[in-house]
Amino acid sequence: MTSHVVSVLTADWLRDRLSGDFAASLPPDGWFGETLLGHNAELLPAAVLIPIVIRATGLTVLLTQRTSHLRDHAGQVSFPGGRSEPRDLTPAATALREAEEEVGLDPGQVEVLGTLNRYQTGTGFTITPVVGLVTPPLDLKLDDFEVADVFEPPLSFLLDPANFRRDRVEARGAVHEYWAVPWQERYIWGATAGMLVNLRRCLLGDE
Repeated sequence: MTSHVVSVLTADWLRDRLSGDFAASLPPDGWFGETLLGHNAELLPAAVLIPIVIRATGLTVLLTQRTSHLRDHAGQVSFPGGRSEPRDLTPAATALREAEEEVGLDPGQVEVLGTLNRYQTGTGFTITPVVGLVTPPLDLKLDDFEVADVFEPPLSFLLDPANFRRDRVEARGAVHEYWAVPWQERYIWGATAGMLVNLRRCLLGDE
């Protein structure tokens, strides 16, 4: 990523890039896709919040580390989010509700900028990523059952394609590739890394 792009990573630049119908209609790039579900599987709607925090040192992305005892995705890095409920009128409502429940993020501190293309997972969900600008100070209260920790990599790091790689895993007798981006001692991978790749493509037009 060029120094010019880094220099324009501001809240106003993000508002401009995600305004109107800018979000790209890219095909889903989910880990495993539908190969583990079968073509007739019904996908459950879900949403996550991509919380971009306005810090004095630059924009960051708030990510969670899930607890190790969970049945699904234990110990993995994820965005705040989850399954949509009947009371949620929009994907943004789901994302904001889940972020408040999981990490105590006040919805009043989130400016929703838009949504990215839906992301299908091999665990049976179709996820709508909701991009939001978050204004500190943050008084987070983590759900101890679901969230072990939170951390904030710089947005500039997560938009740099040089920091991403394709890793592999064997499952059910087949080898599958997925996106991964190590940051410090963290390992961001799978659907979370894939949605970050889609965010980069929407914002910068990179392949």
